Amino acid sequence: MVHEATGSSRMLEETLYVVNSHSHKNLIEYLKNYLDMVAAKHPFWNRTGGADHFLVACHDWKQGNIWLSAFEPCAILISKKVLSSARMYLFPKHLFAHLRILSDNLEANLLLREILAFFAGSMHGYVRPILLQHWENKDADMKIFARLPKSKDNKNYIQYMKNSKYCICAKGYEVNSPRVVEAISYECVPVIISDNYVPPLFDVLNWEAFAVFVMEKDIPNLKNILLSIPEKRYRSMQMRVKRVQQHFLWHAKPVKYDIFHMILHSVWYNRLHQIKPI
Repeated sequence: MVHEATGSSRMLEETLYVVNSHSHKNLIEYLKNYLDMVAAKHPFWNRTGGADHFLVACHDWKQGNIWLSAFEPCAILISKKVLSSARMYLFPKHLFAHLRILSDNLEANLLLREILAFFAGSMHGYVRPILLQHWENKDADMKIFARLPKSKDNKNYIQYMKNSKYCICAKGYEVNSPRVVEAISYECVPVIISDNYVPPLFDVLNWEAFAVFVMEKDIPNLKNILLSIPEKRYRSMQMRVKRVQQHFLWHAKPVKYDIFHMILHSVWYNRLHQIKPI
């Protein structure tokens, strides 16, 4: 039965699908039809035209103005780019509670961090090549690489994060990066290199208390910027990184202050400020 179903779907693909025939316009039409169905089935949607509802858009799906045109009234949660609309809220990549690998001994964790700054990642976008141009193999304190050699369970990458004071989160094709949350997971102070970046949960979290923001033009001066941060300030930032971990955790059953509650709070907070007085 499975073989027949697979064969049938393959035959349909070969018979009907035209290569490169997909269109964003078709997706918009599909989404609008879906909304019409929701509005017909659920009267609460019609009360405000969907203005008090929200939808989640995977970053791979949030192309151009597709979501804006198809879901005009709604609040939209995205995991990509900067906030491009008053109705769009950036939410972070999250961690599953049972997957995190965190140290219980913060003081020991501080003492083990002998590397000043670490970055490893694919060379996409325009910022990362500039970062490597200035810092790859240039300074023993700055461990800046392209992709690391593959290792079991990504242990090399994890060890670098656990042994570094600062983890560089350099913009790739998109502004947002799972590296920010990975850094938080391993108690490494994030250094965000991306102009005009709006961090997730910015309406609640004071990111400047636990992260460093560096302008793209200042990449050549990156080491001096990090060294200029007093040790006391760094220790305070790292302790705050540990404290904010709870806000990026996803639990099978939501826990107070976890990412589920933080997202709902962000939607509520932004929606509240959009309400116009009568």
